[in-house]
Amino acid sequence: MKRKDILGLYDLSAEEIDEILTTGLSMKKLLRQNIKKLPHLQGKSVTTLFYENSTRTRCSFELAAKYMGAHVVNIAAESSSVKKGETLVDTGKTLDAMKNDVIVIRHPMGGAPRLLANTVKAHVVNAGDGMNEHPSQALLDMLTMRENFGKIEGLKVAILGDIRHSRVAKSNLFGLKKLGAEVTMYAPRTLIPTDIEKLGAKVCSSREEAAEGADVVMGLRIQLERQHGGLFPSLGEYARFYGVNDEVMKHAKKGALVMHPGPVNRGVELTSTLIDGDTSRIEEQVLSGIAVRMAMLFLLTKEEI
Repeated sequence: MKRKDILGLYDLSAEEIDEILTTGLSMKKLLRQNIKKLPHLQGKSVTTLFYENSTRTRCSFELAAKYMGAHVVNIAAESSSVKKGETLVDTGKTLDAMKNDVIVIRHPMGGAPRLLANTVKAHVVNAGDGMNEHPSQALLDMLTMRENFGKIEGLKVAILGDIRHSRVAKSNLFGLKKLGAEVTMYAPRTLIPTDIEKLGAKVCSSREEAAEGADVVMGLRIQLERQHGGLFPSLGEYARFYGVNDEVMKHAKKGALVMHPGPVNRGVELTSTLIDGDTSRIEEQVLSGIAVRMAMLFLLTKEEI
């Protein structure tokens, strides 16, 4: 990989995405063998800079870096100089002066990782920016699909849920389309972004239509923290008319995978029977997350080792 930063799948080519997934599969094999001491980032420093709460993404980036021998520092905005008024640019300059090799940033404002990347010499990885993109989540989703199906091209992936506020949906759409998959979407009209079809999605008129013949059905979390106003009547009504259940899955292919970026609101986006069922890959996605983030960090820095 020749680029300095990974800011979104909109920017990456199909070849770059494929390289990350191929490397991620190798990393996942090592993790399954319980090999968690690798030299790939020996002598490197990785800082996670999170302006939003996170469990899965932050922990998996930290573990990915540590498993490959990097020194890792975690910075939460609530306990940093940000509370004293320090700007993102000044924070970046400070981290650069400390000779950080990689900065992993999550920020509530879309475009913040790009601003940071244009400011610092360190490699910048976007761990989610506002309602823009979440590239590593989409890459781990695709890694899970590729491991299960052996390919991405030709798959039909149905994405149902809070698409309007979901950076995961956008990154998955960009990545899946570049690798030749079909993407269908369904949500209440208030939770469908304007012009999402221009980006390559097929917006359906029902859950059943979206799931028809799908290889993968992906639920998305209702992001109440990003919503201001009644975009749907209640969680109960959402679950009844828009959630994914066994009846919806009957329209997908037999054995279709059930996925979700987490955390899941049980009984809202997905029923517990699907979350805990044989075709659920939600826990597997977590392991894929460490593997694909190992791949991202390694590929960004390998020419310097």
